[in-house]
Amino acid sequence: MLESAPFFRSLCPDPVSSPESNAMNAAERRAGVSLAAIFALRMLGLFLILPVFAVHAREIPGGDDATLVGLAIGAYGLTQACLQIVFGAASDRYGRRPVILFGLLLFAAGSVVAALAADIHTIIAGRVLQGAGAISAAVTAWAADLTREQHRTKVMAMIGSSIGLVFAFSMVAAPLLYAAIGMAGIFWLTAFLAIGAMALAMRVAPAPQNPPAPRGAGGTIGGILRHGPLMRLNFGVFALHVIQTMMWVAIPAALVARGGLPLAEHWQVYLPAVLLSFVVMVPAVVAAERGGYLRPVFSGAVALLALVQLGLYAWADSAWSTGLWLTLFFIAFNILEAIQPSWISRIVPPGIKGTALGVYNTLQSAGLFLGGFAGGWLTQHFGGAGIGACCGALALAWLALAATMAPPPPRMAPARP
Repeated sequence: MLESAPFFRSLCPDPVSSPESNAMNAAERRAGVSLAAIFALRMLGLFLILPVFAVHAREIPGGDDATLVGLAIGAYGLTQACLQIVFGAASDRYGRRPVILFGLLLFAAGSVVAALAADIHTIIAGRVLQGAGAISAAVTAWAADLTREQHRTKVMAMIGSSIGLVFAFSMVAAPLLYAAIGMAGIFWLTAFLAIGAMALAMRVAPAPQNPPAPRGAGGTIGGILRHGPLMRLNFGVFALHVIQTMMWVAIPAALVARGGLPLAEHWQVYLPAVLLSFVVMVPAVVAAERGGYLRPVFSGAVALLALVQLGLYAWADSAWSTGLWLTLFFIAFNILEAIQPSWISRIVPPGIKGTALGVYNTLQSAGLFLGGFAGGWLTQHFGGAGIGACCGALALAWLALAATMAPPPPRMAPARP
């Protein structure tokens, strides 16, 4: 079971090891693990193509245009960005489970279109349809519905960490899968994973509670956009996913050019980078959540993200030096993916979880789209230097905002009997 894994247990401690007398109950653990798994299975469909598609595209009609390649990588985020708020608000009105099932069905259909595609334009169409299953806000709102305030941060950290785990797994598994089943096989696999996520939503995830109806000005999108701390986190998730997607327009080709590594052997760089990153990331997240160091850990991860952009441009001249900087990137990325949903869960206005998280996930998806599209365009016109400069500037802007953020309110203490 996932909930018995050491990392997830560190986020959801047992009553014996927890300083809180009111520990997570079985339903909360079940909710956290099952919803994190649903989130992860869908994100896998995005991340599996990142390490291989830019190189694979050269073999298909239209794939010699770097801008179209970047669009194919980022198109998923375009429809996600357009529909996250719609799906989040719909889940507030009609319920989490039916909205999530409908979104996963759209995602599976898009995967089938991409699997059957014979050219870059049809793959783009499939990616657009995949992105139409914009369920991120509904999943995180469902998790918030099913957990008490004092444990909501842990569950949000589980969901955020699942993104980092899936991204890390994709970096290792995608080159091996590509060698074994090809790009079409990867898209078919993502379709089956979406069906598996639907089964989890129907059979494993606890029945969602009815969310409170939005009331007053705070329940409007305008009210959310005027919420300063929330919008700083929204900018952060946008910046992180622009940088992530933009980097992986260039990284696979850089590993081929710098180290002479064929695509099927890129896992030799990704695997040690991923494993080393988790050695650092897990204690950093635990220190942030339990030790009261959330703000310094958060700001340090953003600073590290900026440093990585300089390192990849100035000092990465081989496959293994590139791997060293990628290790640092994975550390920063995984910390930020775990901490940001935790932080946002403490400040999101009550009664509008679906809508507020819809705005958050809209900007995340917009970052995915813009990162892919801009990464392809920058590669075609300026090469890797253009990507490094753009990512570095964005990370520094985020660092300036992060440095002035007030720490979030502490977790609510459990009620005493």
